[in-house]
Amino acid sequence: MPSKLYYKFQYLVFSCIEKLNAVFSCVGDRTFFDASKFSWMPIIESHIEDIQQELQAVIDLETLPNIQDISPDQRVLTTDHKWKVFSLYLYGHKAEDNCKKCPKTVAVLQAIPGFKSAMFSVLAAQKHVPPHRGFYNGLLRYHLGIQVPLNDKQCGIKVGDEVQYWANGKGFVFDDTYRHEAWNYTDFTRIVLVVDFERPLYWPLSKLNQWAIYYIGKTPLVMVAMNNLRNASTQHT
Repeated sequence: MPSKLYYKFQYLVFSCIEKLNAVFSCVGDRTFFDASKFSWMPIIESHIEDIQQELQAVIDLETLPNIQDISPDQRVLTTDHKWKVFSLYLYGHKAEDNCKKCPKTVAVLQAIPGFKSAMFSVLAAQKHVPPHRGFYNGLLRYHLGIQVPLNDKQCGIKVGDEVQYWANGKGFVFDDTYRHEAWNYTDFTRIVLVVDFERPLYWPLSKLNQWAIYYIGKTPLVMVAMNNLRNASTQHT
């Protein structure tokens, strides 16, 4: 088992890399990003009907796993049954069974350069996810509204000091290492497609970032989540 000194060293290394990522980011360092910087966004959004249809064909809110059942570290954020997930990829690892059920969604994801993780995030009515920070800023996060309550002001996300509201068929990109929280104070279920992809960086930082993401993908935290995901996929089948 790694020592405390090892984890401290790892923390210092990744803290340094994150600072470099912020400085050498091709898209800047901010909470929400200008959609014009990501030419693939219109491509993804043009396939919204295919994505919605595939999701409706496979989703079963009664059997979907809670996010904390896949990633135990999420228990600091939620312990109830109001935040569920249907995962496709995690740090480059493919959830084969789930991906087979959503071939069109998986195909369109290939348009996103450097995408590493993808899942449908299901937030039940009257659910609030408290403020928290993402793991690593070498990844940026894309949210695409799949099933969003029309009373949008009661269903949104705050990143840093900025607030955005989801809309069906529309997406936005943000840096989840800024403290953020999400809420659905409506009486309806909210579903978004969540995609993590490599932050565009100038060379050679781009190569260092790819190494860092690969390293994270091999950590026990991710491998445990993948094992839980595979077990959940089998049960869901």
